[in-house]
Amino acid sequence: MTHVLAADPTLADFGKDPLWITIIKAVMLFLFLMLGILFGVWYERKLISRMQHRYGPNRAGKFGLLQSVADGLKMGLKEDIFPRTVDKVLYLLAPVIMVIPAFLAFSIVPFAPMVNLFGVQTPLQLVDLPVAVLFMLAMGAVSVYGVVLAGWSSRSPYALLGGLRSAAQVVSYEIAMGLSFVAVFIFAGTLSTSEIVKAQADTWYAVLLIPSFLIYVVCMFGEAARIPFDLPEGEGELVGGFQTEYSSSLKFALIMMGEYLHTFTASGIAVTLFLGGWRAPLPASWEWAHTGWMPVLWFFIKFVLTFSFIVWVRASLPRVRYDQLMSLGWKVLIPVNLAWILLVAAVRNVVVNEDNRMIGVALGAVIVVGALAIWMRFDTVNQRRKEARKAEAEAEFEQLSNEPAAGGFPVPPLDLPHYHGVQHKEIPSGTN
Repeated sequence: MTHVLAADPTLADFGKDPLWITIIKAVMLFLFLMLGILFGVWYERKLISRMQHRYGPNRAGKFGLLQSVADGLKMGLKEDIFPRTVDKVLYLLAPVIMVIPAFLAFSIVPFAPMVNLFGVQTPLQLVDLPVAVLFMLAMGAVSVYGVVLAGWSSRSPYALLGGLRSAAQVVSYEIAMGLSFVAVFIFAGTLSTSEIVKAQADTWYAVLLIPSFLIYVVCMFGEAARIPFDLPEGEGELVGGFQTEYSSSLKFALIMMGEYLHTFTASGIAVTLFLGGWRAPLPASWEWAHTGWMPVLWFFIKFVLTFSFIVWVRASLPRVRYDQLMSLGWKVLIPVNLAWILLVAAVRNVVVNEDNRMIGVALGAVIVVGALAIWMRFDTVNQRRKEARKAEAEAEFEQLSNEPAAGGFPVPPLDLPHYHGVQHKEIPSGTN
């Protein structure tokens, strides 16, 4: 039985606020994200430093808290350099396109249920829509145009390749991410974020739909271009990727803001769709933990823990190869997601409609058996390919070992006195 609190907002509660309340909520959201960027940069640098037995920022302010402020002031006051060959309009517009959709995507994230804000009962969420999650996906896709335009307008081969990489990466992982949300939509029966949080009153979807949650976690790194999937900025082969021609000025600061906001949005969506949103990890009958301003604390704790996990992965894993990135998206995440969606639909059909119980059970069994058969076949073929590559490498190594020209360079054998008709004579000591 689902416990629905009296303070749970619905779609009908949105659009009724006075204009000044909407402006206040928009300013609160803007301040939260701007301060989150400042402290997020400091927190990431500090956490990675401690994981690597370093101190991290510790000079500017107490515990280095003002280091991000100093970096922001430095980038804002540095000379703004324009390379000669760039398309100036798109060159300036690209960082803006990266930032604005990231702000808009966070507007659908619910921070708390109904609260008393200056005497007005209002949901602590800027806006909610019947297709709120699709709006978030659309904003994430639009922000990629900023990356592509940044690479194209720079008129640099490295920047252009970085922009193309980002476009291909987003196409791959946007599909898998959208499919990971389908199971949530099936169980919640809605695309509204506030309604999805309400549907998790008894069980969080991270537990109930754990395959969807794990797939989203992988897609989250690919979508936000964070290590191990930060291929658009591959320093080893692309210098700096799409931002190669952006100097350390205000434009570079906007690009960094867009990337951090994208990470924040991914964390906020993970909390909202899979981790219960603002709901406390306590029984729903404890109303004090789910009403008023207390849910803001629970949301913030989950948000920080999710962001910490992203930082921890960055400090722990190396960057993958580009072919590995694309293979994971197209060959693993999307097929597994499709099979999982069919299974979820079958189980959901059994729960809702008991008349079709046998059909649902049979369909679920067929899907599970088919998925296992495909996985076993794929694993067998992959193992055979590995063995074939290993045998080929061993044969090539054996062939090179038996040839006198090791690696293409003539090396005279040490155990023979003659080589190619030339007799080796000892050179008396003391001669030049």
